[in-house]
Parts: sequence; C-alpha cells; structure tokens
Amino acid sequence: MSSARSPISVATGRTRPMPVRIVLVDDHSIMRQGLRAVLEREDDLRVVGEAGTPSDAIAAVAASRPHVVLLDLKLTAGPQTDGLDVCRRLCAAHPGLGVLVLTTFAEDRLVVESVQAGARGYVVKDVDTTELVRAIRAVSRGESAFDARSASAMVRSLSGGVPERERLTERELDVLRLLARGLSNRAIGAELFISETTVKFHVGNLMRKLMVSRRAEAVYAATKLGLL
Repeated sequence: MSSARSPISVATGRTRPMPVRIVLVDDHSIMRQGLRAVLEREDDLRVVGEAGTPSDAIAAVAASRPHVVLLDLKLTAGPQTDGLDVCRRLCAAHPGLGVLVLTTFAEDRLVVESVQAGARGYVVKDVDTTELVRAIRAVSRGESAFDARSASAMVRSLSGGVPERERLTERELDVLRLLARGLSNRAIGAELFISETTVKFHVGNLMRKLMVSRRAEAVYAATKLGLL
C-alpha cells in the first residue's frame, strides 16, 4: 500500500493523518455515487477509485493503491460469486489491503467464504451509515468488522474442531473477549496492563488453539464458546 507521509498543518505544525483511501466496487453506478457522496462527507475518508466489473476492480486497485475496498459480491451479469474471486485476487496481489464486503446477500455461506477469501469484514447494504463508516475505519486499521446478521451467520457456520473452553488460559480468555469487542492489540494491552508484544503472543496462542487463521474467525469462535 502507499506509504506517503502525512501533511503538516501550517496552523498547528502538527502532522495530520492521511485520509483512508477507498475504492468502490459495485456494478450499479447509482450505488457508487451514493456511497461516494456519503463517505466524502467524512474528513478522514476519500474515494480514490470506482469499478463495476471484476477486471475494472483489479485495475482500479492497482492504479490507486487504496487502503480499503468496498466490494459487492455480484458484479455485472456474472455469477453471485464474482466478488469472491475478486476478493481472493486482490488480497493475494496486495498484502495489507482491507476488503470490506458490502452486499445485499446475507447468506451464511457467503459470509464464511468471504472471510476465507481474505475479507476483513462483511456488512449488508441496508446497514446504518454510521455503522458503515465505523466498519471502514476498523478495516483500515487491520481490524475486523461485521454487522449483527453477518456475525450471526458466521457463528452458525463455524464448523466443529473448536476445543473446549478450559484449554484456553485465563489470560487468553481475557484477550479473546477484548478481540470480540473489536479492540486492537494496543488497546487490549492498555486494557489488561500488558505490552503489545505480550498481546500478540496471546493472540497467536489462542488462534492456534481455536484452529483459526484470522482474528475475525477467532471472534466467532469466541461467540460459539459462549464468551459474548
């Protein structure tokens, strides 16, 4: 991703954070226009590209180097899973890119497959604007973001193999609860009065024990274990 320096405010001399760069991928231009109008009202969000087809999406991301891609799962007249393939290709080509699925489909299978394809979040299009903006910001920070229906879908679809709760240490359970609240490693460390390095150690251990590879999957494992 782009590593351009943050601009310096002449008035204060302080460095301002760079805005979150976003590419919109949706096959309805009116949907993209509406999203752009909503998102660019936020000082810290900037739409830097749009696409309506898989090939255009790949090209737009390569050209604009965004932090976040808002991705619909159904593009053009193709199959419903077009977006999943785009997600896989984008995540493979651009490590660190945050893909947030924004779609009309709330099917359990699609939520799970989106996470497996590399998406950091999944929200349905009738989500509240405030929640969408919050999800974009979370994904831009490397965190996970799901609306309530998508979270429930992930829980229902989480297959077996989750070990018993007592196999996690008390500290790992503490970290898992805070992960489920969407906190970053730094925020978890501050909450538990431990270093960020120690948090990373615990996160790695609990993810190994839960047999998941992503923080989002750990959150839903936590739900299945009754921690939420």
